[in-house]
This record gives sequence, C-alpha cells and structure tokens, in this order.
Amino acid sequence: MISKKMATALNKQIKLEMDSAYIYMAMSNWCTEQGLDGFASWMWNQYNEEMDHAKRIYDFMHDVGATVVLEQIDKPKVSWKGPQSMFEVTLAHEQMVTAAIHKLYALAKAEKQHPAEVMLQWFVTEQVEEEATASAILERIKMVGEKTNGIWWIDKELAKRDAE
Repeated sequence: MISKKMATALNKQIKLEMDSAYIYMAMSNWCTEQGLDGFASWMWNQYNEEMDHAKRIYDFMHDVGATVVLEQIDKPKVSWKGPQSMFEVTLAHEQMVTAAIHKLYALAKAEKQHPAEVMLQWFVTEQVEEEATASAILERIKMVGEKTNGIWWIDKELAKRDAE
C-alpha cells in the first residue's frame, strides 16, 4: 500500500498525462486541418504515448491497492500560429511534465515509497527523451523558418515515426 499523500500525487499525475494526451490530440487535429499530415501523425503518436503513460500509473496504483480518482480533463488550446509556435508549446509542456515527475520522484524518496520510486524512474528517463525530441524538432523548424519547402521536408520526416 502507498501513502495517501503519494496516491493523491499520482492521481494528479494521471490527470496531467490525460491533459497532455488531449493537448496532443488537439495539435494533431490542427495539423490535419493545415494539411500537415506528418506533423499530425507525430502528434497522434504523442497522444497515444501520453495515454500509455496515464495507464502505466493507473495500473501501478491498482497493483499497490491505491484508489484511482479520475479528475476532469482540461480543455486544450485548438490552434497555433504555425509549426514553430506549436513546438514551442510542446517543449514547454514537456518541461512542465518533467518538473512534475521530478517532484513526484522526490516525494516517493522522501516518503520511502520504494515501489513508486522504481516505477517513477521509468518516467524520469522517458522525460529526457521527450524533451530532447521536442527540442530537436523545434530547432529544425527554426532553421527552416516557416518556409514551405522546409516545413514540407520536416512534415515528411515526422511522418516516418512509427507508432510505439
């Protein structure tokens, strides 16, 4: 069994992961509407990944006998100025998620919640990848600017991402 404080914090993280999924769904939708199918596919894969993250915490909580409390998901923004502004939001959001994971990990350590600490280590590692990927894509977009040919090339590259 995990502490009530830890369960509350993990429930909050489930909500954050679900909010993240919804944000990526909105981004995928916007990209589709802009004719950026590769960007849309990449964002849809992000949506699925965030759903998997929420499920990972959900399953853990059930495994340790904690009560899952589902909260209302926030309404996401639905449009962006362009791919660069969208990826600036993406990177900032992933940085915020990283901070939340680090706070959770610190709580697990402080409360000697060893199973939670082990489970959260996966998320710590995952967030390094999430931030690095979003940053790399943002840098490519900045290099080409909003030029049609450059964005088209990035769109084709992002379409190559396999569902994970």
